[in-house]
Amino acid sequence: MKNLAQLFADQIIAQHRNFEPLDRTYLINKIYALVGEKNLQALTAQLNLLELVHALVQSAQSNHKINKTKAAADILAAQLTDLYTPRPSQINAAFWNFYQISPQAATDYFYQICQQNNYIQTAANAKNISYNTQTKYGELEITINLAKPEKDPQKIARASRQTTHTYPADQLCMDNEGYLGRADFAARTNHRIIRLNLGGEIWGFQYSPYAYFPEHCIFLSQTQRPMHIDSLTFSNLFEIVQLFPHYFVGSNADLPIVGGSVLSHDHYQGGRHVFPMMQAPLRKKFHMNAFPNIQAGIVQWPLSTIRLTSDEISPLIQASQQILTQWQHYRDETVAVRAWSGNVAHHTITPIVYRSSQQWVIDLVLRDNQTSKQYPDGIFHPHADVQHIKKENIGLIEVMGRAILPGRLQPELLEVKKFLLQQPNQIADYHLPWAQQLQQTTLITPNNVDEIIKKSLGQIFARVLEDAGVFKDDKRGHLAFARFIQALN
Repeated sequence: MKNLAQLFADQIIAQHRNFEPLDRTYLINKIYALVGEKNLQALTAQLNLLELVHALVQSAQSNHKINKTKAAADILAAQLTDLYTPRPSQINAAFWNFYQISPQAATDYFYQICQQNNYIQTAANAKNISYNTQTKYGELEITINLAKPEKDPQKIARASRQTTHTYPADQLCMDNEGYLGRADFAARTNHRIIRLNLGGEIWGFQYSPYAYFPEHCIFLSQTQRPMHIDSLTFSNLFEIVQLFPHYFVGSNADLPIVGGSVLSHDHYQGGRHVFPMMQAPLRKKFHMNAFPNIQAGIVQWPLSTIRLTSDEISPLIQASQQILTQWQHYRDETVAVRAWSGNVAHHTITPIVYRSSQQWVIDLVLRDNQTSKQYPDGIFHPHADVQHIKKENIGLIEVMGRAILPGRLQPELLEVKKFLLQQPNQIADYHLPWAQQLQQTTLITPNNVDEIIKKSLGQIFARVLEDAGVFKDDKRGHLAFARFIQALN
């Protein structure tokens, strides 16, 4: 009967081309070096590669080869899966060979590898709670993220100002490829990056370990520089969709509060998903005088969004740049919109590019990161009364209508449910006003309580997005948005 190391080696040889049968002893000894030679019990049950990796990690802990921390387990698991992951040069060559068949064939190949070696944390991601809920903006997507901890917007802003870094410089630089990892930095021994050229520069293409939607991927600059939105950004986004027409791609805004969680490294996000915002209709069409061949309109969406559509890419880039430039200097005191406070810029854009009915589309979401005494976390940021549900930055994914809610909500909502059913509970104080309002306005029974909570979360997320909108979805906001459109012409 074979022990764990022998079973793992045999499966690698049978399923992957990295090793031949003649390599078996060599491979077994590589595994022994990582996990030890004891406590490698023989198994009668048939396990797949990732199940064997999990068992080997447990054996390594029993052998005192690693301690019993999550970081140590992750590092060893990545080392073990790296044994059957092709080298970066091999993956890049195969990717571009598959690309000659089709862009989708290339991404399918790479995506499968990243799942097989558990770089994409499939099991962890499967624990996330996900459902759709109807709002006045159409169906919004609600996810409770159990795979990653909630991030504090103020910590994100501080991190963006840090000038001293260890190696690797950040979570998105190319130095992560093959990096062992440590207690405070993710294990990346099994990480691979596809190289491509954008705008005359080398960029990387990788998948997200904690995928928030199908084939969630990241495009990252080889050059270490902060995020920025300019005409090159728009050009790069269209170039990516030209390369991968089955994907959308977008960029987080490049300012704290309204930006993403990693502002220190220029990058974009994409994937194979149609978000609610992309399906939202136009509330009002308008013309850009300098671009007669572009169809332009204001999207019926809680965030202030302009949609440009055309058969040609070049005018879309030029028009997007005009809108960005105008917005970066735009002021409307009647709705508290201010582009500058002294020398501090407040205005930027979240752009998203995709194909629709064989046309090119770019959605431009206007962002403003001002703070005030009344709203110290951000005037156009989730306000205090909804932060019990969502207080993080409203980044690219949320902008498009998919809520990434913190994992703390899973146990907290169980206590809310008990409270609503008048059962003994430990409801958090910050959920109490919400729960009391639900109790006073809705007939709640054991049969409908779960659906009531789900629907209410959807309505709160819609409110979160409305808070982030610079021109509100009301008569006053519509008039203010119209004034901005007039300024464009």
